Amino acid sequence: MKTSTDYYQATANTTFHFPELVGEVRTDVCVIGAGFTGLGTALELAELGFSVVVLEASHVGYGASGRSGGQVASGYSPGMLETARIVGAEDAKRLWAFSEDAKNILNDRITRHEIECDYLPGELYVAPQKSHIDWLKDEQVFVEDEYGYDQYHWVDQLELREIMAGDRYVGGLLDLEGGHLHPLNYTLGLARAAKNAGVQIFENSAALSYDVNNRVNVTCKNGNVVADKLVLAGNAYLKDVEPLLQKRMVAVKSCIIATEPLGEARACQLMKTTACIADTYYDLDYFKIAPDTRLIYGGQDLSFGRVSLENNPVRRNMLKTFPMLEDVKIEYLWDGNLSVTRQRLPDAGKIGNHVYYAHGYSGQGVPLSAVLSKIVAEAINGEMTRLDVFGRIPHKTIPKSRAIQVPALYMMLLWNRFKDLL
Repeated sequence: MKTSTDYYQATANTTFHFPELVGEVRTDVCVIGAGFTGLGTALELAELGFSVVVLEASHVGYGASGRSGGQVASGYSPGMLETARIVGAEDAKRLWAFSEDAKNILNDRITRHEIECDYLPGELYVAPQKSHIDWLKDEQVFVEDEYGYDQYHWVDQLELREIMAGDRYVGGLLDLEGGHLHPLNYTLGLARAAKNAGVQIFENSAALSYDVNNRVNVTCKNGNVVADKLVLAGNAYLKDVEPLLQKRMVAVKSCIIATEPLGEARACQLMKTTACIADTYYDLDYFKIAPDTRLIYGGQDLSFGRVSLENNPVRRNMLKTFPMLEDVKIEYLWDGNLSVTRQRLPDAGKIGNHVYYAHGYSGQGVPLSAVLSKIVAEAINGEMTRLDVFGRIPHKTIPKSRAIQVPALYMMLLWNRFKDLL
């Protein structure tokens, strides 16, 4: 089993080596984090004429941006019915419009910057029981009635049996405008586009702290950046650079495995669709067939330790879904943290006059980072209207102490697993 790297690293179509920050650099905007949000914001700002510096603690795509499942979904993690309950009908309508814009921005970037990232359309949500089917149907009706979205296609149990093997799920909802991609190759493509637009990127240059006077000063180990504006785009990897944001999200570990190549015939027996699939459990499973016919299968891992093949809940879940894969070898196994807010809605806004942030995508980072990177750039350029909508989301704080977070996470998971059974 290849455990020294993950599948996405092994199949990256390019490699960048950016220098470490040494000494002082002055710029219009400093961005912390070289992932979807940071690179997208930097690219948008550079195209608006700003000088931009990006600081990355490790390497481009090190965090969730290079390790995720790569799903492109419509809407938001709680669903639009729950989103409307949280923020009200008018702001929910605005948020839905932003999520639709997200898919357009994503596709435009891939096309315009010629990013080779294996993008394929379609995301299928599958339900394990009738109550989940009812929820999916309610969502389908709601978004069509309220927002005019008619790209959801209902999949009954008989049709689902034609689409995928196994009997774990009893129906589903296909989002024709959803999709999936190779997240690391997409991130590397954003880095190339940002570099070509004049953005300076520094790797192995963790931001240790920042202070604000007339300008922002960001301190790293061997240098510092002085900027007019600062964007915090480290998501689950921001650490203690801004304690305020750490109180509004929790880092949840997601684990992904990739099988040995199955071959075209066996892969087709498993899934007769190029769409990605995700189930409706709170701690959901998600999976797809890669271009080289491997099954990529992911899910949450609350073991709070290093994943291994011997103690790997994701492989066990894979076999619940596809028991016929008992004989198949796992060749890649990796994990990473994603940023989740209590209400599973993104947290974005402005701190004072100089600092902007976007994080807490709660599993929807691929599309929502695209639109929020554009919205943050708009705000820095003087147009706050769209960012203010996210600023109105009533986020609840999360205890920062790890001694409280860990049992709280377990309790939240157990409660939501109980609700999944209803």
